[in-house]
Amino acid sequence: MASKPPSHSANRRIDSWKEIAAFFGRDERTVKRWEKERGLPVHRIPGGSRGSVYAIAEELTAWLEKSRSAVGAETPEPVTAGGSLEKSGADSQSWKNTGISGIQFKSPSKSPWSRTMMAIGATLVVIGLAIGARLLFGPRVHALTEKDTIVLTDFMNTTCDAVFDGTLRQGLAVQLEQSPFLNIISDQTIGQTLRQMGQPGDAKVTPEIAHEICQRTGSVVVLQSAIANLGGQFVLGFKAVNCTTGEMLADVQERAVAKNQVLGALDEAASQIREKLGESMTTVQKHDTPLEQATTPSLEALQAYSLGRRTIVGKADSAAAVPFFQRAIQLDTNFAVAYASLGTTYNNLGQRSLATENSKKAYDLRERVAGPEKFTIESFYFNFVTGDLQKALQVNELWKLSYPRDWLPRNNTGIIYFRLGQFDKALAELQGAIRLEPDSGIAHANLATAYFYLDRLDEARATVEEAETKHLESPRLRQHLYSLAFFRNDAAGMAEQVKWSEGKPGWEDVWLALEADSSAYFGQLAKAREFTRRAVAAAERVDKKEPAASYEAEAALREALFGNVGEAKGHATAALGLSTGRDVQFEVALALAFVGDAVHAQGLADDLAKRFPEDTLVKFNYLPSIYAQLATRRNKADKPIEILRDANPYELGQVGGATLLSSLYPVYVRGEAYLAMHQGNEAASEFQKILTHRGIVVNEPIGALAHLGLARACVLQRDSEKARAAYDDFFALWKDSDRDVPILRQAKADYEKLH
Repeated sequence: MASKPPSHSANRRIDSWKEIAAFFGRDERTVKRWEKERGLPVHRIPGGSRGSVYAIAEELTAWLEKSRSAVGAETPEPVTAGGSLEKSGADSQSWKNTGISGIQFKSPSKSPWSRTMMAIGATLVVIGLAIGARLLFGPRVHALTEKDTIVLTDFMNTTCDAVFDGTLRQGLAVQLEQSPFLNIISDQTIGQTLRQMGQPGDAKVTPEIAHEICQRTGSVVVLQSAIANLGGQFVLGFKAVNCTTGEMLADVQERAVAKNQVLGALDEAASQIREKLGESMTTVQKHDTPLEQATTPSLEALQAYSLGRRTIVGKADSAAAVPFFQRAIQLDTNFAVAYASLGTTYNNLGQRSLATENSKKAYDLRERVAGPEKFTIESFYFNFVTGDLQKALQVNELWKLSYPRDWLPRNNTGIIYFRLGQFDKALAELQGAIRLEPDSGIAHANLATAYFYLDRLDEARATVEEAETKHLESPRLRQHLYSLAFFRNDAAGMAEQVKWSEGKPGWEDVWLALEADSSAYFGQLAKAREFTRRAVAAAERVDKKEPAASYEAEAALREALFGNVGEAKGHATAALGLSTGRDVQFEVALALAFVGDAVHAQGLADDLAKRFPEDTLVKFNYLPSIYAQLATRRNKADKPIEILRDANPYELGQVGGATLLSSLYPVYVRGEAYLAMHQGNEAASEFQKILTHRGIVVNEPIGALAHLGLARACVLQRDSEKARAAYDDFFALWKDSDRDVPILRQAKADYEKLH
């Protein structure tokens, strides 16, 4: 454009991008794109800053009329509120031949809306652009309330280019979800509703299917989308239709002159859709990060990302989603959301170190994204990378305030409260999450977890049964079914869940490890060792090194608790050979502390303190447990109790990850310390705490050993009757145990002394 302004003293001058955008009723990004791609006449002020611009109303009028009349010209016409995808002549016939009519994008001659817009267009010539542009671009239709929900269809793609399949819907969802006003039905709910309709959870959402989903979910709007190639240009069309009345609420069209500009056109269309469905321009402009920045400028990378999302949501298969997210990152190394999704997926698979690595990369790129995606990245970073749970809470509180209808921050907050041991607060958050996302298997699984931790097992069972009735899928729900069967001593029920995992890469090892824990709980150490061996092998077959290490670490701690020093050290060495992840290193250090290997245990604990200085669980759970047990072994009088004082507020909290959960160890270590100090009353209180919270402990070995600890505490209290009862409870659990377990031999010897 010319740097010296032309002489238009009689014409009104429009200063700044903001005023130019307001003149058209569009956002600043749109008019800047028009200047770059469509020749919108905008002038720079000589000597001004980069953003110092102005325009002349008469020039804008001429540009607009030229754009509207230049059918087939390289510069596409501006979008009208009628949003018709049809044009006269050859292009019109070309559009009809695309099959877009299948989603009822009607022609102007048949649409009263379009005829109205043609009349408005004629009026523009008379009354001028200042008023006419607003009419041409249409009044904002306040069609929705904040409680109304929207179902997105997949794009009808007639371009013969498969890269748009699934990709554009993912991009549109990202853009619309930036809105704090619009409420998009989640992919989880769509997948669940598809299954209820007899369709695969990842089936293509056609307009017809979307209409049924809309009615089944009590939604209000179906947003239909299409893309076609007309004369070398890509045309995107959108119609928002009330699924009950059939009323058209919004009709938007955008064009891209080249394939690499399609995402930019999708950006502009999303902004228009938001305004036409009732969102204020203020919030649209405030929450309107460009798609190429919020995700990626690469269509291929976005396609790979969308396939990963579909695999998780539609098939509940985290392991199979990993290659798609990896491919997305290979195509765009700055794809922050892909790093975040890969990190979350690895965390769900128990590969914490890989989760940390990718989540840190996402966090480093977080300024590229905005809205829910940015909150997701920050929440995961503080929760699982630094471990600073207070900062993670702050992020999720702000997320809830910014997007009050989003269930994820409530779900995340509930999980954080699990780790802090504040289960009543966790329950309240997760009940709120399930109200917002009633068809999520994850939400049901986490709500059931809250009931487990509160020892409200009937309500946990009811939540799992509700999920089963809805045909919701989540591996965590399967774990709850296993736990419920364990509490009933239902071997067949446990075996049913183990059978489900057979041949499922990424999950078979988890259930084999559960079987190892259950066998050890009943003193069947030989069986536990075999299940551990198989779990490690299954994990290593699919390159899950950290889960394999966690199974070795669990075995080390188990052997240490049972008195098998050599076996404990062997598993500890094997675990550290596979991973030095946070949770693995904790269990190994604690195991070594129990068997008296103070040098190595101390070194591992000190290393944890150095590597995770901000981690809430390391500071207030892991380190106090290790250091206190070391002090007990060194006969440091009441030093263990002093060390564990910092752990008091956090001692009930869930620790570990998806494949390694080691809870209540501060309590167990404190109980053992009181026994060593011959304080029977205090020791009994600690072991009783473990027995009371069976929903937290489930099949961990200390759940059985707490009976033995209580018996010994009762001996110190000189209460022989209670001591015998506690011993009997332990022996009943271990009635089918291996005979040569050291702690069992010692327990029998101590029991004989009571007689």
